[in-house]
Amino acid sequence: MKTALFSNREKGFLYTSAMPSNSTYNLLSLLCFFLTLPSCKSAEKTAGIPENDQTLTITLNPARTYQSIDHFGASDAWACQFAGNWPDAKRNAIADLLFSQESGEDGRPKGIGLSIWRFNIGAGTAEQGEQSGIRDEWRRAESFLNDDGTYNWDKQAGQIWFLNAAKARGVNAFLAFPNSPPVQLTINKKGYADNGKPNLAASNFPRFAMYLADVITGVSKKTGITFNHISPVNEPQWDWSDGGQEGTPFYNNEIAQITRSLSSALSGQKLSTKIDIAEAGQIEYLYSEHNKQDRQNQIYSFFDKASANYVGDLPNLSRSISGHSYFTTSPYKAAAEKRTRLAESLRNVSGLKYWMSEYCILGDNEGEIKGEGKDLGIDAGLYIARVIHNDLVNANASAWHWWLAISPYDYKDGLISIDKNKTDGNFQPTKMLWALGQYSRFVRPGAVRTEVTVAGDAKDLLVSSYLNTNGELVSVIINSGTQARKLSLKSGQNNFSVQSAYQTSDNASLEPVNTTGFSKEFAVHPKSILTIIGKAGK
Repeated sequence: MKTALFSNREKGFLYTSAMPSNSTYNLLSLLCFFLTLPSCKSAEKTAGIPENDQTLTITLNPARTYQSIDHFGASDAWACQFAGNWPDAKRNAIADLLFSQESGEDGRPKGIGLSIWRFNIGAGTAEQGEQSGIRDEWRRAESFLNDDGTYNWDKQAGQIWFLNAAKARGVNAFLAFPNSPPVQLTINKKGYADNGKPNLAASNFPRFAMYLADVITGVSKKTGITFNHISPVNEPQWDWSDGGQEGTPFYNNEIAQITRSLSSALSGQKLSTKIDIAEAGQIEYLYSEHNKQDRQNQIYSFFDKASANYVGDLPNLSRSISGHSYFTTSPYKAAAEKRTRLAESLRNVSGLKYWMSEYCILGDNEGEIKGEGKDLGIDAGLYIARVIHNDLVNANASAWHWWLAISPYDYKDGLISIDKNKTDGNFQPTKMLWALGQYSRFVRPGAVRTEVTVAGDAKDLLVSSYLNTNGELVSVIINSGTQARKLSLKSGQNNFSVQSAYQTSDNASLEPVNTTGFSKEFAVHPKSILTIIGKAGK
């Protein structure tokens, strides 16, 4: 007996057919395959779907809306400083994977269409070399600031290349962030702290703020790109004292002082850049008295008028607060509960949005998946898709940003894996890239999340839906189970029709799916992510 796998894209079914030598049976099986007859039980039985498996009904209700979606993004730390100087063909291919909104002749998207790009403002540890105390040179970063107080705008050239490459491919939102103040301003003259103590004296807060404004102005003059956002501190809850990378802790009152100084500096240079806070290391620090005295409950601290650290009245502060999803993503139920609590706390401040501004797979995640070990396969991609869904649906995140766009490490921290080679090398897109792309490529800035319900046993399925400004209704279906699931799609919109669909699975990467028959019934492959794009007729 021989087993063959058929994929009928025309009808959206996937099924496995066991083919004995009997020619009459073979002919019947092939006839069922080509006609996709609903009554052909022999084909359905071998489809990877149990014969008695029910068809689940997904109902889209675009009339009921939730949060708006601002961006999907990633950062240029740390590898872009080198990959940006690789040969043109390779760095352009990498940029296409991250930013392109175009499709090839086969209909496949060239890239995932990120809509915001995060630029790491280096602290100058690269110039210090081994004396920086940061052991890995790929974790050091150049600085525009010279020791004499002047600036060199030719620094960070590899990152500047990616900045321009993003703009050339249609990205029009940019965020700048330092992990540490420049070493010329820090207390210990290094890019990381001592003994978990903040590495910037209060007397240097105004100088740090002016430096950030100067960088925004200088990069704008060099590239024509004015950063839309500046995020002055990063994960202030952590000690940043081991020399693993640039970084420093801060207390809430210090963040408030830095933010006020930065507001004045930006206004003084007539910059339209908005200030984002507070890049919390875990989401619990945003809404609760977690475990870091004077560095937690940051929604209240910065946006409640009763707080001594209130900065919500600053004219150039964005109406959003940022946090990172690290160490809070497993198990799924507990992760959802934490995100629901975050969403409830956000409702206490009128108009305040939540940006999930940094994530990659860290730790052991309750045994579900480990951060260690590079993984190009679908399991890591599915895990990421579930995290994105949880953040968007339960935390009402308006933005979702990955950490390292490019990584040379044997770790699940990069959308694109590259050789640890400063001048040239190979690169590989991961399924984590394409999983993010199932959202970022199709859910565009300005979209709103809409109501969607699933009738039936939706085990292993997660579904969310979004209405783009052009009227497209985008639905993302995650099937993390080992069996295909039969679905039917309904919508409250008149004359709604499915226009296109794209799938990422173990053997597909944002691959177009033929949607003929989707108006009646279709199947979602096991361990896959399916994005369906539809539109209502006039």
